[in-house]
Amino acid sequence: MLSEKVRLAIGQFMRNARMHLNMSNNINRQVTSWSILTLWLFVAMLIQLLFMSGNASAASKEQSFIPLQPIINAMNPGEELTLKPGMYLGPVTIDKSISLLGDSSVMIVSTDTSSIQSASTNSPESTINIRADGVKLQGFTILHQHSTPTAAIEVEANHAEIKDIHIQTQGFGILARDANEGIFRENDITWTGSATASSSQKGNGIDLYNAHRNHIEGNEIRGMLDGIYMENSREATVKGNTLLHTRYGIHCMYMDGSYVLDNVGEDNITGAMIMGVKNITVSGNSFRKQSENVHSQGILLYDVHQSSIVNNSVEGNRVGMNIAESTDNDVRGNEVLRNFIGFQLVLAEGNQLHQNQFISNVIDASAVDSQDNEMSSNYWDSFRGLDLNGDGVSEMAYGINPFYEQLISRNSAYQLFFQSPGMVFLSELFTEGKENWSTDQSPLMTMTMEPQQQPGTTNDTIPVWVIGVILLCIAACIMIYSGGLRK
Repeated sequence: MLSEKVRLAIGQFMRNARMHLNMSNNINRQVTSWSILTLWLFVAMLIQLLFMSGNASAASKEQSFIPLQPIINAMNPGEELTLKPGMYLGPVTIDKSISLLGDSSVMIVSTDTSSIQSASTNSPESTINIRADGVKLQGFTILHQHSTPTAAIEVEANHAEIKDIHIQTQGFGILARDANEGIFRENDITWTGSATASSSQKGNGIDLYNAHRNHIEGNEIRGMLDGIYMENSREATVKGNTLLHTRYGIHCMYMDGSYVLDNVGEDNITGAMIMGVKNITVSGNSFRKQSENVHSQGILLYDVHQSSIVNNSVEGNRVGMNIAESTDNDVRGNEVLRNFIGFQLVLAEGNQLHQNQFISNVIDASAVDSQDNEMSSNYWDSFRGLDLNGDGVSEMAYGINPFYEQLISRNSAYQLFFQSPGMVFLSELFTEGKENWSTDQSPLMTMTMEPQQQPGTTNDTIPVWVIGVILLCIAACIMIYSGGLRK
């Protein structure tokens, strides 16, 4: 839209032009047509120039950002501010206990260029740097466009609350360093860098180091290196998060006394990588479809001790659950469904595996150099036991036959004969060292509970024999009808 002054100027110019033409006509009727055409072309060029100037001014206003640091500097400790709709320029540093609130109409943007222009240092920073206790951020969007290892939010203080923030990042999502008792809840963190970027070029969604008693709940993280990464941290609670298309959905290293509860991971390389920890509870989680990578697993326990792995569901993975070099863990009540290998034990000793269900796995379980693991009351759908007293428990034990693993470890080419009749026959004949096999002494004859339904599936299916009877009746009717016609 042209401004009022521009429209008045154009109108005045047109009136003067008409007066000039009238005077010229009265003085000399022999004005050539090309002179008039030249005049009108000049007028058109002037109008176009003014119009382009108006558009450039409007575009400049649309691209303008509101500096956020002066707004923060003007706030008092303990003050709460709801940001007005608009685009705000980062990076910023918060060094006082304040609350910044917003909604979807508020976006804080930081790029490599804006970082250098607006910060006192020439090195890029995180978009929001929290360096005071008790800071709260809620509701707005952060666009973090740094290719360097910085974050949308970096926390270096205690009692931070980061809630309902929509983060689009080319680095890390949230970094917490020496930051205790924080709350990170209901945030949405998405990788927006190159779609062809390798894992090493990405950052983690939520990354904790030497940060204790933090609560991470209800976040959705997509496309990052690791969804939630925690190292050298104690007493963390990770609950109800959704982790998609990452390397490790949840990655725990060197932790003690923490909880991983009710999380969902899909299409990651590994759903949960639990490494070098003790006294951790992993319960109620669902990890599905980790199968695209040769190292894909639902849950990997490596060097884990005195921990509880209970009531989880691992489905459709290359390996459902892998316990390696781990001792004295309680693995109970887990559903291991439709994996290539349901369960692996590698150099694992003294673990208790009770009341787990192994259903529709290509290979139920494998055990390599694992001894003194107590296995009982698990359900193996491929096992045909014998229940003489009707108590639902087989009097025959179920031993995990190591024949196939030992064979392919010597010559990997034998994988080509997996589940061939000859391989199955040789496996059944193999009994060497059977007294040392990992064995379920009292396997269950029936499932303790129905496996969870996948989305879009239902139990209301028609039995195969019913369909067969219907088809048979239809065929009989057709034959009778055809015979009647011939008569």
